[in-house]
Amino acid sequence: MSTRIPKWADVVLIPILSLFLAFALSALVVLWIGENPLDALVIIMRGSIGSAYAWGYTLYYATNFIFTGLAVAVAFHAKMFNIGGEGQATLGGLGAALVCLAFGWPHWLSAFPAILIGAAIFGAAWAAIPAYLQARRGSHIVITTIMFNFMAFALLVYLLVHVMKAPNSMAAETRTFPPGTHLPTAHEMLAWFGIAFPKSPPLNVSFLVGLASCLAVWVLIWRTRLGYSIRAFGHSETAAIYAGISPFWVIMISMLISGGLAGLMAVNTVAGEAERLLIDSVQGAGFVGIAVALIGRSHPFGVLLAAFLFGILYQGGVELEFEMPAVSREMIVVIQALVILFTGALDNMVRIPLERFFAQIRRPVG
Repeated sequence: MSTRIPKWADVVLIPILSLFLAFALSALVVLWIGENPLDALVIIMRGSIGSAYAWGYTLYYATNFIFTGLAVAVAFHAKMFNIGGEGQATLGGLGAALVCLAFGWPHWLSAFPAILIGAAIFGAAWAAIPAYLQARRGSHIVITTIMFNFMAFALLVYLLVHVMKAPNSMAAETRTFPPGTHLPTAHEMLAWFGIAFPKSPPLNVSFLVGLASCLAVWVLIWRTRLGYSIRAFGHSETAAIYAGISPFWVIMISMLISGGLAGLMAVNTVAGEAERLLIDSVQGAGFVGIAVALIGRSHPFGVLLAAFLFGILYQGGVELEFEMPAVSREMIVVIQALVILFTGALDNMVRIPLERFFAQIRRPVG
């Protein structure tokens, strides 16, 4: 974070201005194809937060982005760019599936902790290899995590086609998980308190785990000795070594936590929604997590808000594509890409003018 602008401006103002620029350019794109940007905005908001049904899907997507955003954020604090969330979430799905299929679970309360542990362990194990290669061999974490994304997908395809495919099925997927692994949906949980909620949205108990993960990461990074070591290493490796902090263990532990968080995303999609392991259960959420962490400034609360924003874009984009046919699915992806572009690669486009502005107003008169 730059010291030439106030902290509140770095955390709040820059992301808001970046989002405004992204949405302004998106509006011009919608206008260019002959549609009204205000109508498109109304459709997006109505389709994402305009009903209980819409809220269910928006929060379901946001749950995925909470986990992958936190995964990237933890690595960011150690100044590592973990872009392997896609592969780590893929392997997390494998871990969750193996746990679900291994036993005849009597009830979801007994299965749920094991599913969480299985998904986290597999995600962390997949992140441990690039972490070790950087810590011991100097391999760049960006290159290795990119490679491991493709390797994870290839491994999963092999397992689903040749090892784990359901009997007498042509689809590359496992059999449906046992009934005892069914995670309660928002419809079922709210019914316990007499609150009506639509059945169809796949929002489930994993959302609560995502909220708990935000709190846990905040405690870890800002209230523990380990978190201090991670932040100290991220700010200055030389100073951290002088203070007795081991770079090897910081890299390994932070990447294990990062991979475990990415793996937990699979609990939402694999165990919570599909209730079987599919080839593409991640669907790009690992890469979206990078944008979520950037917009959220690697703070758990910021990640939560950014995940909700992308949940709106995903669910609202589906409704926009349906109600405004001129706006294709590819156009929705362009809008999402513009948000990522302005909040990530073009961050300095907003930051540098703000630094000049605050330097000007701080300059003594006369």
